[in-house]
Amino acid sequence: MVDTSVKLCGIMLDNPVIPASGTFGFGYEFTRFYDINVLGSISLKGTTKEPRFGNPTPRIAECPSGLLNAVGLQNPGAQAVLNNELKTLKRVYKKPVMANVSGFSVDDYVSTVEMLTGDEGIGWFEINISCPNVHGGGLAFGTSAEGAAKITKAVRKATDKPIIIKLSPNVTDIAEIAKACEAEGADGVSLINTLLGMRIDLKTKKPLLANKTGGLSGPAVKPVAVRMVYQVYEAVKIPIIGMGGISSAEDVIEFMLAGAVATQVGAANLVEPCACKRIIDELPAVMQKYGIKKLSEITGGAHNG
Repeated sequence: MVDTSVKLCGIMLDNPVIPASGTFGFGYEFTRFYDINVLGSISLKGTTKEPRFGNPTPRIAECPSGLLNAVGLQNPGAQAVLNNELKTLKRVYKKPVMANVSGFSVDDYVSTVEMLTGDEGIGWFEINISCPNVHGGGLAFGTSAEGAAKITKAVRKATDKPIIIKLSPNVTDIAEIAKACEAEGADGVSLINTLLGMRIDLKTKKPLLANKTGGLSGPAVKPVAVRMVYQVYEAVKIPIIGMGGISSAEDVIEFMLAGAVATQVGAANLVEPCACKRIIDELPAVMQKYGIKKLSEITGGAHNG
């Protein structure tokens, strides 16, 4: 018998598989496919203080081994999430969830966290300082250690709940930024967000996305993500959530060996709605295959020796 449970910032998860923000809505939408209570947790759709329509269409472009997206944080706003989305989710999901928060200023982040922090269903806040698809917000804070530290320090004062800072791969030294977040009170970091990319339509000779650029996700980014998780693990002592191209139980184990405590599944949900359930179902057999009895014990295993 194997043990798939892990602990994330003091909260136990039945397994380390979490749908990534932006690829799973607010969770309850997937109840038509399976019982979502099998999930370790859910990272909710990115939420801003005010409602956002998002970027103009087209917003999605397929690529070899992945896709580009420039959705632009479309969401109903923090108050609607509190009044409607979280209440609906609680009817079908009985575990703590991760509220993903974005903003365009320090005050935006703080206000949104303050609005949501009283909800007992929220176990963690995932602070997105790394969205590449919104002009003037998110990524502007995540590309420098100073900006990341500023957001972390402000949000730390706004809630007693664990805060996990979501980091951008579109930087020179992601480990330096992770260390800055840790120094200002972050309880964890999650990485990576999408890599900035572009596709051009040969017929129109124009970018396929209305936003011109978008975030690349899917299997194509996995080697970059594993490398960055490995580097950040050596730089900080706080927990890491690893993500980027995960589509199998083997991928989960690889990220954990690199240094992740838990993992998030993103693009796979868009092409296979039951991807997370399948990965969770696969985990025990894959653990047995590699002689792993307790999953929580393998975090950082690739650094030994």
